[in-house]
Amino acid sequence: MVFVKSPDNKTLILNLNPSATTLRWLSLHIQRNYLIPISQQRLYFSARLLSTPENDGVLLSHLGVSPNSTLTLHVPFLGGMQAPVPPKSSWRWWSRWGWSWPWEGPWEEDEEEENEEKGYDENQKFDEFEGNDAGLFASAEYDDEDKEADAVWEAIDKRMDSRRKDRREARLKEEIEKYRASNPKITEQFADLKRKLYTLSTEEWDSIPEIGDYSLRNKKKRFESFVPVPDTLLEKARQEKEHVSALDPKTRAAGGTETPWAQTPVTDLTAVGEGRGTVLSLKLDRLSDSVSGLTVVDPKGYLTDLKSMKITSDAEVSDINKARLLLKSVTQTNPKHPHGWIAAARLEEVAGKPQVAQQLIKKGCEECPKSEDVWLEACRLASHVDAKAVIARGVKAIPNSVKLWMQAAKLEQDDVNKSRVLRKGLEHIPDSVRLWKAVVELANEEDARLLLQRAVECCPLHVELWLALARLETYENAKKVLNKAREKLPKEPAIWITAAKLEEANGNTAMVGKIIERGIRALQREGVEIDREMWMKEAEAAERAGSVATCQAIIHNTIEVGVEEEDRKRTWVADAEECKKRGSIETARAIYAHALTVFLTKKSIWLKAAQLEKSHGTRESLDALLRKAVTYIPHAEVLWLMGAKEKWLAGDVPAARAILQEAYAAIPNSEEIWLAAFKLEFENHEPERARMLLAKARERENRESLDEICNC
Repeated sequence: MVFVKSPDNKTLILNLNPSATTLRWLSLHIQRNYLIPISQQRLYFSARLLSTPENDGVLLSHLGVSPNSTLTLHVPFLGGMQAPVPPKSSWRWWSRWGWSWPWEGPWEEDEEEENEEKGYDENQKFDEFEGNDAGLFASAEYDDEDKEADAVWEAIDKRMDSRRKDRREARLKEEIEKYRASNPKITEQFADLKRKLYTLSTEEWDSIPEIGDYSLRNKKKRFESFVPVPDTLLEKARQEKEHVSALDPKTRAAGGTETPWAQTPVTDLTAVGEGRGTVLSLKLDRLSDSVSGLTVVDPKGYLTDLKSMKITSDAEVSDINKARLLLKSVTQTNPKHPHGWIAAARLEEVAGKPQVAQQLIKKGCEECPKSEDVWLEACRLASHVDAKAVIARGVKAIPNSVKLWMQAAKLEQDDVNKSRVLRKGLEHIPDSVRLWKAVVELANEEDARLLLQRAVECCPLHVELWLALARLETYENAKKVLNKAREKLPKEPAIWITAAKLEEANGNTAMVGKIIERGIRALQREGVEIDREMWMKEAEAAERAGSVATCQAIIHNTIEVGVEEEDRKRTWVADAEECKKRGSIETARAIYAHALTVFLTKKSIWLKAAQLEKSHGTRESLDALLRKAVTYIPHAEVLWLMGAKEKWLAGDVPAARAILQEAYAAIPNSEEIWLAAFKLEFENHEPERARMLLAKARERENRESLDEICNC
């Protein structure tokens, strides 16, 4: 089954098999059932045009179409002006009698005169897909207004398509369900019978016969012949089964020690097997030394030989021979194709012929000296001693190959020789960042600084080299390096973040926020889009590096980018919780700190921030946060109670009492605060204080009740 989306946004369901249907047959089916001419059909699959002349006889499956795939059908819009065409039926009637239209000549003359007056022919550049617009507006200029208009229409189309999406999907789902109901699978047809199988007992299960192959084509006719058994065989069988209870005269004459020839027992197969084992043991004993009694067979070498034996079936040997012939044809017909030589060498390696593989790849190096893959394969197949010579010839043939120089350095044993090889490669490829990084990793700190100074001159557009050099320089030189990097790479945010980290590391925390703010403005002037998610990841990375001030500055300057005003609270709280799950506590704390500057009176955000400080902060930071919270939300009972409880748990009962007294003044009618004060005194063995608090609470409650009655 294949789905086709028509130009009117309807989905056509075609019950066909892509593996047995050609593109031509599909076009004929659409023309026959939906009256769309083949010449006007434009079938697309994943933005790829299928309706081309060379694809007419190709199966849909070969074009990438699978069952349940969706094709898009476009029909060109034929615009412009055309000369009126006489009806075909009348024209055929006139032409059958050899007549012509009376106005045929004047019409053509008028059309030619009209085209000459206009200076162009309207149908001269008629495009079958775009209509006559290609001829009328071929010389028109596509300006910004046209681009803006196209964008507006495209947005309208997307909006209309999204409005019809649910209805279209529901209709498509309904059609699919209807199709599946009318064409059920085999498993669905027997689903009810399968559900009834649980009622069978064990005996009934065992009585189910096994499925056998009863087809006639698999039955072989056997010719059965019946031959009568000879009498000699029957007599021999009788003698074998006969039990003799008396000795014959000849046996008695020999004293009963001689067995008559007629009664020799039948040969026992088990005895024959035991005899063979005995003979084998005798042969093995002959291999042992008659003097020392030690065996001359090397057991380790014997096992090694067994391990080295490669058991190859006839089918594998045949496949290898076929592949060998095929690759031989490839290398002979196209000797300049490097991958053919590589494949041929690897085939011989798999077949257990390393010498042949080396000879083939050597010939490949001669035929394809400019292919680095061939040289790398030759180096891999060669021994360790010969590999250096092979790679030396490779870098001589291709001195600008980074892979070959890296492989040459890898073959060296000590770091000094590796560094020498890499520096030799940098003489040929001074702009290779990979070679510079490799040689810097092998150098000490002082040499690495000198190498990076040369590296940024050769590769000024690679920010990793600039940042590595800044980390090795002193504070003043690092600032100069970062300023030069900013001039070379004005659109790179990592330079500004590194500058902020540098200032924080040297104690200039006041400059961190200014640098981040200035950097964001500079990037926006350069046309760089501020990606909020990327900057948040940079903040988490700065936290992991120990640059907390840089982390806070990044969050403060980028947390509001791309967030709608009505979504700020929900988005920021979600961001903080995600950072908390990832272990980025300072990043989450910075997000809550910024959110509290915007939403000063939101109790939920204060509680989230307090929970963060309680889990990952100190008692002092939590107390400071709660103190700040009750100044903005003095009527929030939970904040007062949380502060008093933390003081109580810390063992500071007078401080807890003081917090509750402040809560009385802010919320005098709160029963929770009165009960919390009573519990504090009672748990700390102050029953008199607890009794006085309850009495005062009852008195206050009675007074308020009387006031309400009087007011009524």
